[in-house]
Amino acid sequence: MRLIDLDCEGPITKNDNALELSEHFIPQGGHFFAVISRYDDFLAEVAKREGYRAGNTLKLILPFLKAYGATNQKMKDYSADNLLLVPGADQTLEEIRSLMPCFIISTSYEQYINALCDRLDFPKDSVYCTRLDLDEYGISQEDTERLRKLAQEIIKMPMPEFSGIKEEKDIGREARNVIDRLDEIFGQVIPPMECGKILEEVNPIGGHQKAKAVMDSLSKIGSELSEVIYVGDSITDVQALELVRENGGIAISFNGNRYALKSAQIACISEHTFPLFILARAFRGEGREGVLRLVRNWPHSLDRSSVQKLITLSYLPCVEIIGEHNIVQLIEESERMRKEVRGKEVGGLG
Repeated sequence: MRLIDLDCEGPITKNDNALELSEHFIPQGGHFFAVISRYDDFLAEVAKREGYRAGNTLKLILPFLKAYGATNQKMKDYSADNLLLVPGADQTLEEIRSLMPCFIISTSYEQYINALCDRLDFPKDSVYCTRLDLDEYGISQEDTERLRKLAQEIIKMPMPEFSGIKEEKDIGREARNVIDRLDEIFGQVIPPMECGKILEEVNPIGGHQKAKAVMDSLSKIGSELSEVIYVGDSITDVQALELVRENGGIAISFNGNRYALKSAQIACISEHTFPLFILARAFRGEGREGVLRLVRNWPHSLDRSSVQKLITLSYLPCVEIIGEHNIVQLIEESERMRKEVRGKEVGGLG
C-alpha cells in the first residue's frame, strides 16, 4: 500500500514554533534562537560530531524557556493561538488522506503538534514528533537567574559564519570563540543543573530519527520504501529524504533550503500546497514512474481542472527533477519562495 510522510513546519505550516516560543518567552529571543540554530547546523554539517544529529536546537533552548516561565500549557496555548497554515494545507491534507495513509513526521514539540492535530482533526496516532513534558523538570531560583544571564550572553554573541566552510579547522577566530563558549555552556555549565537533565532526556525527532520514523510508518501498514513519498524542507529531513530516494520511493523538497534540495529527488516550489496533492495522486495511481513522468512534462501533463486551479495562484508552481544542471538555480528559487511563504526570519534558518 502506498503512503505519504510529511514534515510539518514548511510543507503544512509556516511556523517555526521553537523560534516563536523563544521570541515569546525570552527577551531578544529571535537572535538567541538564531545563534543556537547556527551552532546546531555547525555541529551537524561542518564538525559532524559523532552521535550528533540536526534538530537538537529544540533540546538546547529548553532550559532557557524553563527559566523564563514556559510550561506545557503555556506552550500549547501559544502554539494554538499562533498556528499559521501554508495556503491550502488543510484541504490538501484532507484530500491526500482520502487517497492513501498519511503520517506527519516532525521535529516540533508535541504541544505544537497537538494544537495542529486539534485544528485539522488529524489523528494523533499518525504523528511522530518531539515528546516533551517540560513541567517534569524542576528549576531552582539560582539556576533560573544563571540561565537568564547565560541567555543574555548568547544574545550578545555575533552570528557565527560558516558559509563555504567544509571542515572545522577552517572556521574563523570569531566563529571559533562562539563555538567554544557554546560547547562550554551546553557541555559543562548546564548539565549539572537540576533542569540540565533536559539535555540528556529530551530526544528531538530529527536527522536519523526521522528516517527511523519513516520505517516505523511503513511497518504500521505493511509497506516498503518504494511505496512512500516523503516531503521535507530542511536539514532535519536530510536522512529521511536520502533513505526514500535511494530505495525507490519519491523524495520531495517543498520550498526547501539547500540541505533539503541536495538530498531530494524532486523540487516543488509553490506558494500553495496543491501541487503536493497532484503528485500524491499520481503516485497513488502509477507509483514512482508515474510521478517522474508527470514531473518531466510539468505543467503540460496536467489535467484541465488542475491547470485551472494552478493559474489562479500568484506564481505557477515549479516542479522539477533535481540534477547537477539545475541544482544551483533551484536552491535560489526555492529559498526565495521559502522566505516569501514563511517570512525572512524563519526562511533563513537551517
